[in-house]
Amino acid sequence: MEFHTERLTIRPFQRNDLESVFEIYHHDDVCRYLLHDKWTHENRQREFAKKLENSILTKDRALSLAVVHETKVIGDLSVWYTGMKDTVEIGYSFSHEAKGNGYATEAVSGLVKKLFDQFKVHRIQANLDARNKASQRLCERIGMRKEAHFIQDFWNKGEWTDSIVYGMLLSDLHLQN
Repeated sequence: MEFHTERLTIRPFQRNDLESVFEIYHHDDVCRYLLHDKWTHENRQREFAKKLENSILTKDRALSLAVVHETKVIGDLSVWYTGMKDTVEIGYSFSHEAKGNGYATEAVSGLVKKLFDQFKVHRIQANLDARNKASQRLCERIGMRKEAHFIQDFWNKGEWTDSIVYGMLLSDLHLQN
């Protein structure tokens, strides 16, 4: 799947994207709320290979997409089926240089529209670490609603964390227009 927004190209990862993606995931603060630790020089090839493999969304395989501004990868979008009929979960990470320019909102909003239009999903959700305020704001900007806040329900990186679930239906997207 490849598509364009006003300023961005969203496409599957390519082999020459490794360094740009490493720059995203090589920072503790970017990975703080993710399920994995920051990438190292030793594991970056292995981690990036997973992104290259995930080039098509199927019931059994996640989709990983590069967010490209001009010629540089500035973000990473992920989508996977949850096991519930026609329901997907989304995830996203962006580089420091992308912050404050609206690129994340533009990319994730474009992805949501594609998922409803092209994949005919019924529901899109995002599960977040409750401390990730920027991610919460992004979900709300694109029209997702906060549906749940679970207290210390997830053990990650040596601590119990709260989780927040955001959700969206096609009808929620149409309410925005």
